[in-house]
Amino acid sequence: MSYDAEATRQRIFESATAEFAAHGLAGARVERIAAAAKANKQAIYLYFGGKEKLFGAVVRAKVDEVCHAGALDPGAVADSVGQLFDWYQDHPDLIRLLLWEALENGPGPVQGEDERRAAYRGNVRDLVDAGVGAGLDGPERTCAAQDWMFTVLGLVAWNFAVPQLCRLVLDEQDDRAALARRREAVVSAVRTLAANQPSFSR
Repeated sequence: MSYDAEATRQRIFESATAEFAAHGLAGARVERIAAAAKANKQAIYLYFGGKEKLFGAVVRAKVDEVCHAGALDPGAVADSVGQLFDWYQDHPDLIRLLLWEALENGPGPVQGEDERRAAYRGNVRDLVDAGVGAGLDGPERTCAAQDWMFTVLGLVAWNFAVPQLCRLVLDEQDDRAALARRREAVVSAVRTLAANQPSFSR
């Protein structure tokens, strides 16, 4: 692939991220993605294979991005959760994309499901190695780590999935103050959860 082709591919990807975050898969328009990327529609099909596959590629890339940005560190759980909170605050597209994916796919499989599941299983193994589920055996220990990770991700992500509730529920003057308060509350809650896992650093 030449440099120009790669640059076009990247522009399409960035345009598609914004389009899908705003409109979801069903509401997104290939014409708008192509126009914003200064590319033609054929390039989208050539590089990504169509709108559905492009949506799947965008979601997978955003999930990978947050994982590589420093997801849950078993050695410094509270600090890493604060950093994860900050990442979601700076990159709101991921939550929007995941919400659209849930709304449009329902309980059905998602694009790249096997690869995404494998990545999460790696996170779970790290948590097991760090001591989550200590005292349990085999599948029970894995389930404990899965539950722990899903709970922590939920504590972080919910703040960005429904930002209006931060404003409505919390007695703060502005959204930034509400999120700062929520960050403190989430980190405090995770410290409490980690206290039940004695091998975790807090």
